[in-house]
Amino acid sequence: MDASRAIENLLYTYAERVDLGDFDGVAELFAHATIHGVPDGPPETRFHGAEAVRRLYETTTRRHDDGTPRTKHLTTNAIIEVDEEAGTASSRSSYCVLQATPDLPLQPIVTGRYHDTFHVVDGAWCFASRTIFIDQTGDLSHHLDL
Repeated sequence: MDASRAIENLLYTYAERVDLGDFDGVAELFAHATIHGVPDGPPETRFHGAEAVRRLYETTTRRHDDGTPRTKHLTTNAIIEVDEEAGTASSRSSYCVLQATPDLPLQPIVTGRYHDTFHVVDGAWCFASRTIFIDQTGDLSHHLDL
């Protein structure tokens, strides 16, 4: 599999695992990475490594009776730039999160952008960082426990 496809698969695997409520799986994706919850934010908005990322999702993302957040993360418009020689890459993509619960009709609840970096660890492409930009929000009351 070429580098761009491997990186694209990481983008989609993240969305799939969040939607399944698989926060251990999400954490695994960021074992060698940092999530920046706020662009250029203070240290408390940065989460490095699997354990910190797992705690982030377990403490902020509501799971419903079926064990999922009842969301669909749609990741689109990925622009991927790879430096094969250095074993690094970056991507910019857009996301839209849809949600429906028994008390919330299907609707978009948040849109934004991801700016990601990647590196090769033990021969495989992995996240190095993810910065989350929020552009628009709707009703997040059924999604986040903040």
